[in-house]
Amino acid sequence: MLAPLPLTRIPPEDEALRAPVKAFLAETVAALPASRRVRSWMGFDAEFSRKLGAQGWLGLTLPKAYGGAARSPFARFVLVEELLAVGAPVAAHWIADRQSGPLILKYGTEAQKQFYLPRICKGEAFFCIGMSEPNSGSDLASVRSRATKTAKGWRLNGRKIWTTNAFRSHYMIALVRTSGAPEDRHKGLSQIIIDLALPGITVRPIRDLALDTHFSEVFFDEVELADDALIGAEGQGWEQVTAELAFERSGPERLYSSIVLLDSWLDHLRQTGERSQAAALGRLIGALASLRAMSIAIMARLAAGESPVVEAALVKDLGTELEQEIPILIADALGSHPERPIPAQLLAALTYVTQVAPSFSLRGGTREILRGMIARGLGLR
Repeated sequence: MLAPLPLTRIPPEDEALRAPVKAFLAETVAALPASRRVRSWMGFDAEFSRKLGAQGWLGLTLPKAYGGAARSPFARFVLVEELLAVGAPVAAHWIADRQSGPLILKYGTEAQKQFYLPRICKGEAFFCIGMSEPNSGSDLASVRSRATKTAKGWRLNGRKIWTTNAFRSHYMIALVRTSGAPEDRHKGLSQIIIDLALPGITVRPIRDLALDTHFSEVFFDEVELADDALIGAEGQGWEQVTAELAFERSGPERLYSSIVLLDSWLDHLRQTGERSQAAALGRLIGALASLRAMSIAIMARLAAGESPVVEAALVKDLGTELEQEIPILIADALGSHPERPIPAQLLAALTYVTQVAPSFSLRGGTREILRGMIARGLGLR
C-alpha cells in the first residue's frame, strides 16, 4: 500500500528565492507575447539557460564542489514553479538540471562528476534521455538497444525514439541492454552516457502536430564508446532509471504545461467582465492547488532520500489529465460566445496548447503504464 503524503510547506529560506527569480523573469521573459511563452518548457533558448547558470540557478541542489549551490530540492521547486508560471524557455537545460545532474551525482564516478556537473551548472552541457524505443511504447523493460563490451569500452547498436531535443543536445543518458535478451525484462539493463557527436549516431527530428520538432528518433550504428561511458553499476539500470523517473514525473512541469494559456484566458475574462465561468475556474484552481500540495509532499520525500515512484506516477497521471482538460474547457467557453472577438494572443496560445496537449500523456510515461504502476502500488494487481 502507498504511504501517506503529509502536507509539507516550502521552508522560508527556500521560499525567499521566489522574489529574486520573479524580478529576473520580469526583465527577461514577462514582456514576451503569450504565443511564445506558452511553449515554456518546450521552448529551447541556450542563451537564456546560460543566463540562469550565471545567476547560480542551474544545479541548485548539486554540491558546491561541482559548481552547484548546495540548496535543497525545495529551492529548485520554487525556481521551476516561477519559470513555468511565466512561460520561460527552459528546454535547453531542463533534462540536465532535473535528471541527468542528480543521476550522475548519485551513481557516477568521481571523474564523471568532475567532468559533467560543472558544465551542467553553467548551462554548457545539454542532455536528453534515451528510454523509449520503436514498438515498445512506455514498456522500458523491453529495451533492445545493446552495448557490447569491447577491449576499449563498449560498442552500441540500436534505436531510441521520442527523445526530446536530441538534435540539440550534447549528451544522452540511455537505458540499454548490456547482457541477456529482451525477454529477460529488467535484468541486464544498464545506463550509459553517450556523446552525441560521436561517429555512427544519426538523429532525425520528428515534426509534431504543432509543426515543432521537439522529439527525435536516434540511431546507433556500431558506435564506439569509452569504458567510462557506463554510469553506475552494470545491470542496475532498471533500479537507476526508476529512481530517475520520480524526478521527471512529480515536479511542477506536470501541472503547469497549460498555465500561460489559463492566465491569458483569465486576463480575457477580467477585461470582458465575464462571470459565467466562475464555477469552472474554481474547480480548476482547486485541482491545481491540490496537485501542487501533492507535488511538494513528494519533493519532501525526495529531499529525504526516498524514491516515491508510485506517488510520482499518481501526480503525473492526475496532472496530465488536468493539463489536457484546460484547453478543452477554454475552447468550449470561448466557443459558447461566437459573437465575441478573441484576442489574437489568446487564440494563438489556445491553438498551440490544443495541438501539443496529446503529447502530455506520452512524455514521462503513458497513462496506461502509470495506472498499472499505481494499481500495483495499491495492491490491486
